[in-house]
Formats: sequence, structure tokens, C-alpha cells
Amino acid sequence: MLERHELEAFLTLAEELHFGRTAARLHVTPTRVSQTIRKLERRIGAPLFDRTSRRVVLTPIGRILLDEVRPAWAGVTAGVQRAIGAAHGGTGTLTAGFVSAGGSQLLTRIADHFRTRRPGWEVELREARLGGGAEAVREMGLDVLLAPYPVAGAGLVAGGVLIREARWWAVPADAADVAGLPRVPAGGTTISEVLTRVGAGHGVFAVGSHVRRYYARPDVAYLPGEYGETVEWGLAWRGDAPAGVPAFNQAALDLLGRSVPDGPGAAGAWRELDAG
Repeated sequence: MLERHELEAFLTLAEELHFGRTAARLHVTPTRVSQTIRKLERRIGAPLFDRTSRRVVLTPIGRILLDEVRPAWAGVTAGVQRAIGAAHGGTGTLTAGFVSAGGSQLLTRIADHFRTRRPGWEVELREARLGGGAEAVREMGLDVLLAPYPVAGAGLVAGGVLIREARWWAVPADAADVAGLPRVPAGGTTISEVLTRVGAGHGVFAVGSHVRRYYARPDVAYLPGEYGETVEWGLAWRGDAPAGVPAFNQAALDLLGRSVPDGPGAAGAWRELDAG
């Protein structure tokens, strides 16, 4: 019976065809890799690699061993990963939506934190349209959406406020008086599309303070809202969402230091995440 470290050394060297790179991947020395391969060759009874100062190639016997062993090893590895995933709360793929560049960075951080807890899960990120709510979740096949609260639409579960930031207004940069301008509707558009309409003079649009950093534009100016006005951000999902979504939400709460849903939020949280 072959030992695990022998199989790992053989399969890695068969892929890399270089002792130094193989050693780096296995976190051992090249000498250790060479010793392991020689021991394996003695057990097989034939060379598995032709080695010269210029190259390393599989021998015909080595190719036979590779073709026989690689599928079985892949199955063993997948089985171990499935067992690990089951032990840590199952496996699967979550599709998470965001509506701003800041949101995409936040979701990336949440996804990384979530995967350290639930290694059997993967997270795919997609850009969603503003104001879509339940419709966006349904039509885009999203499992969870990071969006300003309250999220429109029935049948959505709100996971709690993750970030609370000051409200600002995006206004046309060349407007002499914005008091009489209408509010640009957000439904079914991206934030870039909304800001394009603002820059063209069609109206004003309420944004969170972080938008000023992510969407600096020559045709758009940003003015602070009234004192105390805020924008709240959090996750929302369907009631029949995959089992991993509540754990994803908890990872988000823990990442931002929120021990319970609807926590107090924190000024500057977007900037803290950028710096982190």
C-alpha cells in the first residue's frame, strides 16, 4: 500500500515536472521530494521519472501509474472535502448580490470570513440593480442581497443592520440651485446609471457617504444631508433560501462586530473595511 505522502509527492511532481516547485507546494525540501520518489520507485520496481539537469519527464511506467492513481486520488480528496463541509454545516454555493462598488468589497470580505467557518461553501458575487428588492433576488437567482434598508418586496428576511452611515445627496455639479430638482428614481437601474442621470441634470439622488469615494465624477457633486440622516445597509434573502444563508449573515454580523441583528451600526465602517 502506498503512503499518502508518496502519492502526494508523485502526483505533484507529475504535474509540476520540477522538484523545486513540487517541494514548495508540499512545504518540504527538494531533497525530501527526491527521497520520496526514489523510495516509491523501489516499491514499484521501475523508474517513474526520467531526470536530467534540464528536465523531468514521466516514464511510460510513471504514466501508467498516473493514469491509474489520479482519478482515485481525486475521488478521495473530494470525499474528504465533502466530509469536512458536512462537519462544518453542509456544502453548496451561495449567490450574493451587491448594488455598489463598496458593497462588492464588503461582500468579498464577508465571503472570505464565511468560508473560513464553512469550508464546504462557495460564494459567487453578482451586481444587482437598485431598488429591486424581492424582484431582483428572484429574477437574478440571488440567494442573498446586500442593499440599503428597507429592502422592497414581500417575502424577504432582513438579517439586521450591518452598516449605518451618513446620508448625502448626489446633485448635478453645474446646478446653481438644487432645491427644486426632483429625485431620480432608482428602480431597475444601477448606481452608475442613476449618477449619469444626476450628472445630466435630471435630478438628485440620496446616497450613503461611502459613495463619494467610490463614484467620484466631474459631473456630479455630493452635498451632506440634514444632521442625523442616515442610510442603513444589511442583507436580505428569501424565506426558502439555502441553509447556508443564515450562517452567511451571522458571519457578516460577526465581521462587523454586531452581536445581534439590528445592531447600532458604526460610522466609518466602509473606510474601516477598505483599510482592512
